[in-house]
Amino acid sequence: MVKQLLIICMLFFIGVTTAHSQNLMTISGTVQNKNAEGISGASVSLLNTSLGAATDSQGRFTIQQVPAGPYTLRVSALGFATRTMYVTAGNQEVVVQLEGESRQLGEVTVTAQKKEEDLQRVPFSVSTLSSKEVQEYRLWDVRELTAIVPNLFAANPGDNRNVTSIRGITTTSYDPAVTTYVDGVNQFNLDTYLPELLDIERVEVLRGPQGTLYGRNAMGGVIHIITKKPDNRVSGFAEANIGNYGQQRHSAGLRAPLVKDKLYVGVAGMFRKQNGFYTNEYNNSEFDRQQVFMGNYYLTFLPTTNWDVTLNVKHSANRNNGAFPLVFSPEEALANPFRLNQNATAQMVDNTVNASLSANYSGSGFSLASQTAYQSNHRYYDGPLDGDFSPIDGVSILNNYGADWNKVQVLTQEVRVSSPVASLSPLKWLAGVYGFYNDNPVKQGLHFGEDAEMVGAPFANFTSINYNMGEGFGAAFFGQGSYQFNPSWELTAGLRYDYEHKSQTVRGEFQMDGDEAMVTQEDTTASASFSAFSPKVSIAYRPAETSQLYATFSRGFRAGGITQLSSDPSQPPLYAYKPEFSNNYELGTKHTFLQNRLRLNVALFYTQVRDAQVPVLVMPDALVITRNVGKLNSKGAELELAATILNGLEVTYHAGYTHARYTSLTGVTEEGEVSRNGNRQIFTPEVTSMLALQYSYALGGNQNYKLVARGEWHYLGKQYFDLANQLRQNPYSLLNARAGVSARNFEVFLWGRNLSDERYIQYAYDFGAARLGNPLTYGVSARYNF
Repeated sequence: MVKQLLIICMLFFIGVTTAHSQNLMTISGTVQNKNAEGISGASVSLLNTSLGAATDSQGRFTIQQVPAGPYTLRVSALGFATRTMYVTAGNQEVVVQLEGESRQLGEVTVTAQKKEEDLQRVPFSVSTLSSKEVQEYRLWDVRELTAIVPNLFAANPGDNRNVTSIRGITTTSYDPAVTTYVDGVNQFNLDTYLPELLDIERVEVLRGPQGTLYGRNAMGGVIHIITKKPDNRVSGFAEANIGNYGQQRHSAGLRAPLVKDKLYVGVAGMFRKQNGFYTNEYNNSEFDRQQVFMGNYYLTFLPTTNWDVTLNVKHSANRNNGAFPLVFSPEEALANPFRLNQNATAQMVDNTVNASLSANYSGSGFSLASQTAYQSNHRYYDGPLDGDFSPIDGVSILNNYGADWNKVQVLTQEVRVSSPVASLSPLKWLAGVYGFYNDNPVKQGLHFGEDAEMVGAPFANFTSINYNMGEGFGAAFFGQGSYQFNPSWELTAGLRYDYEHKSQTVRGEFQMDGDEAMVTQEDTTASASFSAFSPKVSIAYRPAETSQLYATFSRGFRAGGITQLSSDPSQPPLYAYKPEFSNNYELGTKHTFLQNRLRLNVALFYTQVRDAQVPVLVMPDALVITRNVGKLNSKGAELELAATILNGLEVTYHAGYTHARYTSLTGVTEEGEVSRNGNRQIFTPEVTSMLALQYSYALGGNQNYKLVARGEWHYLGKQYFDLANQLRQNPYSLLNARAGVSARNFEVFLWGRNLSDERYIQYAYDFGAARLGNPLTYGVSARYNF
């Protein structure tokens, strides 16, 4: 039934047509600087439509065949602060005056509520990074958002599978607690998402549960990465980065019209490599050497003024020689930094494909959006991978069993219908349906070598092989509406219903070296179904166009699942755990001052989590399973400040405080159950803080040529890596800097990260294996935009 629903949803938009004629108008005008001089090459677009234009050499633009009604016009140009304004199709000519970006903050457009709107009017906490800011922070990976976004922490053990925490809501089971979207596509789990940042338009981080519009696994929030799309302008870039440790990162992109106003193409590619920060003392070789290639391809077709259809394909090929640069304890990692001793050093082969077909219709009666997406990830090690992180021949991991195994595939479909863009009604609404199908066949072996008895095995030279075939599907129905009572008051309410079914089949085999495998556990299947309602309500008060006060309640949930319980044949081999739920309460205020030279956003939050999914160690099997045995309360505050008070000086300060403790938590040790009530949440720094100062000096008074210097101070408070609160990282600071020359189309910069060469634990498993954060790195980058 669900598969049939997916097919119906995929084809639904084909049957929708414009059943009535529309009165088509034009919007035209001029984009000027403060001296009333025309700005050429400025981008002019109507929000929530595919309509737009570029200004000519005199700064003039014309957008034709626009349905009658009011719109929000967005204007951006290189070197100028972005501006939005309300216009009416067919009205008088529009004159838009832009201020230089060194004198004014740009107005920010986000899609946090699945429509384009002003950041300062969204009634909950959203952080954004523009394309320019991604360059200024020198962000290459989602992990580097840590502390830049208040109360966000992200890290991984070395395999680029980031565990992300927002406001103390973090990944403790296989399903993530913070969901990632790339160009509207839900990166379904930790296997299928793409962490590299390439040709970015902006990054949006929605803090707090987003279950109503985003569904499963948006417990802590949503990270939405939006890449640059092609249009009528020919544009592109080429960038090269070279640094110490053999770091190289080279990327390029091109966007152009194939047929003006009808067909556009976009292509971007990236190649990254590094020699590795670690040395393997076992054979005196470099460890964690990486090589990544990523591509992003667009094809957009506008059959009519109402329709746009986009095919987007992304892929990533990652090769990592030493994917897990771990040592046995945090103490060892700090005492002997960036040195390890592993005897099994396989290469991780990691291939990911992410493709989507989107269709959007904008009419006078309603708007329609459809997106069909396919994701695939095949990840394996080309040889034995060290499982004991030591030079002994103890435990190693095997999973290279062919193309049919360890390949995750996901199909998703979403269709949304919403109120028309050009509407004068105080009621704005959105409704939709979402469905998915997931296939995850896993086969993995644990090989016990000559030194097996040193790690607790009864004898040596055998492999324990586990088959774990998972399959799931689900559907959701959601809706949200907002009603503006008057210019000052607006109420928003929404509800989502999710249904999910999972099935899992396990089989066990035992194989002595050189012999045939013997079945130790016959195929055993279990299934479970879950459902959840996710409501949301907010009230916003706007005493002025530049100020907002809001209060929001939202509910989030993380999907339930099935986990292996025990290897004891007398017990059920599979165990179903329930979804995890949270209630979030937020009060906030957003303001802009001094003609958009100062922006200040502040939020207070309180989150209650029940049925918390907690990993539990089952003895004597030494298996980690997931159970619902916890309750968590998290509360805190956030501040975001950005200012350009002095000409050329930009100041950014982001800070977050999180107090996240388990009010109920039961742990299992070799001695039995223990109470861990009051323990702190893992991967949750008490404080995140980031201060950035950037000064731009115009050479000879010409704003097209600037000297730019930037410094950043990142501070992270105390955090824990295990629920027993035995593995801890004390507070630490990181210093970053960037300096160089920026011209209208070209820039060259020197950059450095972790300038004080701080030693700190970035990631640790609950059994102790730990990885350090990156050491001092530096390099030079050159970029050309056209």
